[in-house]
Parts: sequence; C-alpha cells; structure tokens
Amino acid sequence: MTTNASECSAGCSREPQSWAVVGGGVLGMTIAHRLQQEGHKVTLFEGRDRLGGLADAWQVGDVTWDRHYHVTLLSDRYVRDLWAELGVESDMEWVETKTGFYTDGQLHSMSNTLEFLKFPPLRLIDKLRLGGTIFWASRVTNWKKLEQIYVADWLSKLSGRRTFEKMWLPLLRAKLGECWRDTSAAFIWATIARMYAARRSGLKKEMFGYVRGGYAKVLAAFESSLRQNDVEVCCSTSVSGLSSTHDGRVEVETSHGVSTFDRVVSTLPSPVLTRILPELDQKQKAMHEAIRYHGIVCASVVLKKPISEFYVTNITDDGVPFTAVIEMTALVDPEQLGGRHLIYLPKYVTPDDPAFERTDEQLQEEFVGALDRMYPHFSPDDVEAFRVSRVRHVFALPTPGYSERVPPVVTSVPGVYAVNSSHIVNGTLNVNESVKLASDFVTETLRQPSPWRQQRQPAPV
Repeated sequence: MTTNASECSAGCSREPQSWAVVGGGVLGMTIAHRLQQEGHKVTLFEGRDRLGGLADAWQVGDVTWDRHYHVTLLSDRYVRDLWAELGVESDMEWVETKTGFYTDGQLHSMSNTLEFLKFPPLRLIDKLRLGGTIFWASRVTNWKKLEQIYVADWLSKLSGRRTFEKMWLPLLRAKLGECWRDTSAAFIWATIARMYAARRSGLKKEMFGYVRGGYAKVLAAFESSLRQNDVEVCCSTSVSGLSSTHDGRVEVETSHGVSTFDRVVSTLPSPVLTRILPELDQKQKAMHEAIRYHGIVCASVVLKKPISEFYVTNITDDGVPFTAVIEMTALVDPEQLGGRHLIYLPKYVTPDDPAFERTDEQLQEEFVGALDRMYPHFSPDDVEAFRVSRVRHVFALPTPGYSERVPPVVTSVPGVYAVNSSHIVNGTLNVNESVKLASDFVTETLRQPSPWRQQRQPAPV
C-alpha cells in the first residue's frame, strides 16, 4: 500500500512535483494513482487508444471481454485493495473451478484429491513424490537459492523424471513455451507459493474470482478515478524520447509535442526503454538489453457451446499448436457474454517467433483443427468468432541468477526511473504483482531523498 505524505521519513521529498508516467497498463495506472494520492501533479502517457495494456478488453465478434485471460485469487490482497478503492471489489464473483489434463490423446480431470490419485499416467510412487514436492516447495523461504537451479533439474530430482514429463512439463509449457529449458526453479516456487497462499486465505479451495463486466468495467472505473483526481490521461500519445535538461528536469518527446517534468517513470519493456532513452549509460543499457523477454500469441475464440468443464486444460501431448486451453466461461457466467462461450488458446513464444507473422486466418485454421482433434464433440461450425492478440514483450524470463542482473529502478539519467515486469524477481507476472510493484515503487521512491537533488546541492564550505 502507499505511504501518506505525513508518514514519510525525514528524508522524504514533501513538495509536490510534476511527474510523467510512460505506459498506461495496470502498472502505469497504479503508479499514477499512488503519485496523485501523494499530492503530485501526474500526466499518464499511453501510445494506444485506450488504457489497460495486457489487461485491456476488446471485442471478439459480438462479445466484449478481456484480451487475455486473468483471474484473481483470494490471497491477491494488493489488487483486491485497489479494486475496493475503485468501488468494483463488491462486484467480484468467486467460483471453484476444475482443472483438466490432455495426455495421450485423452482428457482427464485433476480437480480433487481422488482424481489426482486415479490419474492414469502416474504411478502411486509418482503421485506421492509429486505431492511431496508441492508440500516442500510451499514451505521454502530462501527463493534466491532456488534461483541458482534450473527448474527441470530441481523438479526431476524431487518428483522423478516420469512425473516431470507427465505433470510438470505441461505446466511449464503452459506459461513458458519452450523457454522452460532456461528457467530457474524460482519460477515454479513462486507459482506454488501463490496458490498455497490462496488456500490459506480462505476456503482451502482454489477459488478464482473475476469482476462482473470483466476488465472493461475495472479499467473504466480506474480511468474515471484518475481523471476525477486531476491525472492528465493522454491516450494515442506515443513517447519517442526522454532526455535530461540542464536544470535536472526531463523532457518527454511525444507524438503531439514536447513537455517537461520534474520526474519521469517509464513502465515500458526494457528493449523499448533503451530506444527512447539514449542518455542511458552503457552499463545500464547493457543490463536492459540482456533481459530475455517472453511473448505471447493468444487467440480468443467465441463458441456457441462449451468445449469442456475445465477452466484450464494443460496439454502434455506434442503436436498441439497452443500451450493450454483456457475456458473462461467455466469461470465466468456465460450470461456475461450474451449466452456465448469464450476460450483462450495461448502460445507462449520468444519475441522473434514466426507465429507473430502469421495471420489470424492461418492461426485459426491451425488452432481450430487441433481443437477438432482433441474434442470429439467439437465442430469447427461451433466457432462464431476468432481473434488473435500478439505481444512480443510480456515478461522477463526468470533465468538462473536473474535477480542479480535486474537493472536498477533509478536510471543513470537524472530524473528518470524505469519500472517494468523485469523488476518482479520473486513472483510471477500477474495483475496483483503489477499493483504491488507500482505501490512499492511509489512508497520507496518518496521515502528517499532524490539522488539527483543531492548531486546538485553545493558542497559545504
């Protein structure tokens, strides 16, 4: 949560300043919101025609819903607190969902202990080792030690090779694609820790939540709050350059002109930041350029009828062109979507993957063909609409030793800060982590005296 000005330490900067926030995703919106609460004058720049970033909503056929799949857990206190501030937390719906696995050409439910014990691909000893791995990982506190180990090595040692291939590998592919090979064990630890925290926070079940109306409703309330509190919101305004001035302020060059601010915080991905901030020193530039980003090609498919009872179906079989099937209307009431059913077909890939160059029509033929093979009751005629989202820089790949190579938030350019998903070092990318990152940034920044102000003070005589 944010710190009020009255609670700041003696070294805190109390005078109001003009801030520019570059990037209008949830991270940037939350930073703008917290800075405004501290009494600063804030301008929020977003290159697209609407706010929200990865959490925005769009239209697929006659259905308007989230562009990517999102859920809230009971333990997601940062996002739930923010939703309460915005007046939408009371619109949350909580649902107990089911999980499926597609393995050896068949669908299996893995939604409770009994189904877990009956899961055909694993022997009893495999299941015992899997349960032991999850239990042990949920109690690990030294995540930095796990960060030095490859996830495949760690899971194979604890759970056994067979369990890794039949259970863990599809889970890793569902979020990392083939980049799981280069990922540290800290990634799966963070995933397990979040799920266990959700169980400890309430009903001992995996309850997933969503706001009625989806992120379209959340973002409308968020933008309205920002504007009502005098945050200047500038959509369709791309930022092409950041540069320091002789008096320690920052010029922001946009598609509509140049403005000057006391401070600027960029939430853009590191590869974009290095292009618009040419004054960044070579050391920090190299740190940003060394980050390996992961991208996503994600299809939203509107169907006439449901495809399964599972919110998420993990896929173990080779040859399926997407990494999971997310049936959103196994969580969201179909009446929220006009009685239709919505699934997501994500494919996590590197930013240079050829999938980014394929058309929606090409991907539809491939993806729908795979659904036809997986689900005997499915027909391509069930598809009412198909639309693909492509994002090259979604999150930084948590490679071994990653936290030791994260670029500093305080850049080498006076007055400029850099905060993006690469700064999530002991968690996984989700809306709750983005809100936490934003709040922590504002709290810590306002508690500390400006390093540039210190540099400009005259030496004592």
